[in-house]
Amino acid sequence: MTLWNSTLAVVLLGGAGVWQAAAETQPGDCVGVEFDAKRPVVVAKVAGKSRTYYIKSAWEDPSCPSEAQSCRAKAYLVGDDLVLTGRTQGPFTCVSYQSPRDRKQVWTNGWILTASLSPVAPIASPKFSDWTGRWTHSGGEITISPGKRGTLAIEGEQTYRAAQNVHSGVIGAEANPAGAVLAFAEDGTVPFDNAEEGQCVVRMQRIGDFLAVEDNSSCGGSMVTFTGLYRRKR
Repeated sequence: MTLWNSTLAVVLLGGAGVWQAAAETQPGDCVGVEFDAKRPVVVAKVAGKSRTYYIKSAWEDPSCPSEAQSCRAKAYLVGDDLVLTGRTQGPFTCVSYQSPRDRKQVWTNGWILTASLSPVAPIASPKFSDWTGRWTHSGGEITISPGKRGTLAIEGEQTYRAAQNVHSGVIGAEANPAGAVLAFAEDGTVPFDNAEEGQCVVRMQRIGDFLAVEDNSSCGGSMVTFTGLYRRKR
């Protein structure tokens, strides 16, 4: 089985956005993974061979999340699925999952038992050749190539098809990796840690065969995000 050989039975709570609006949720709700400028998102792999079911949030049932049978949702993941992980509550972790077969970004968000997840470590010291290439993901792609003065040049485009129109976003920057992370704000002239509110902020990691990308949802139109796991186009 490959990392992506899996299906979801039903969508528990889906949408274009993966990042949650904390002010709109209660502690028992999992509606996405929150972007944290101080901590790179952690990618985890679902362990085991059997189905791992999502656990309902409090907005679905006030007694949830818990390990009671009544809190088990219909949606599930299977072994080797990759998810983005967020905050924890008791024995549960809030995760976001997107099928690689989706043609547009539709995330499934919910609680999963933490014991069923195994964090996947990023490549500790990626070479420039580990970053470069044409990387594709549902709705868009990112191209990374050698830039000026020893930097990496990053160009990307992402689209989200709404009911009446198409929303789009672009990134274009030159930046240097710092250890396992390639992070920048705007065109790269703004340090990642000094970005102002509303500026486009992007962070990347090389994890396995994938380019893990996260942004702050300020790099394009409504519902547009570059967040996801990208595969190198051969």
